[in-house]
Amino acid sequence: MAELKTKMNDGSVEDFLNQVEPVSKREDSYRILKMMEEISGAKPKMWGSSIIGFGQTHYKYASGREGDWFQIGFSPRKQNLTLYVMTGYDKYEELLAKLGKYKTGVSCLYLKHLDDVDEKVLREMLKRTVDYFINKES
Repeated sequence: MAELKTKMNDGSVEDFLNQVEPVSKREDSYRILKMMEEISGAKPKMWGSSIIGFGQTHYKYASGREGDWFQIGFSPRKQNLTLYVMTGYDKYEELLAKLGKYKTGVSCLYLKHLDDVDEKVLREMLKRTVDYFINKES
């Protein structure tokens, strides 16, 4: 079985974010950083070269594949701000209806700009995700 390439490392979150362009995406990234740190109670860590994750959880799929991953995280990608909500979105239909302008993937929430969404709704979604992991592991 192939080993996961994206792992937590000691890279500098601040150095990474200071290179994000345009400046508006960098500013959004710092807002998301602060939000996720407050909600998770965890310090940000680099995962691979371009993802910032908060908290950690161990997963095991039915296939037998297992590993460690962050609970919530984000990456300021070229096209979008990508937020990783590791529980998926089926639990959040009522919140997504109120969120604003976004797109989703399996565990990814794609935003053009943070101001395109209702920050209170986004905070609630992230809080529920962190709470899920806390309850799962206790």
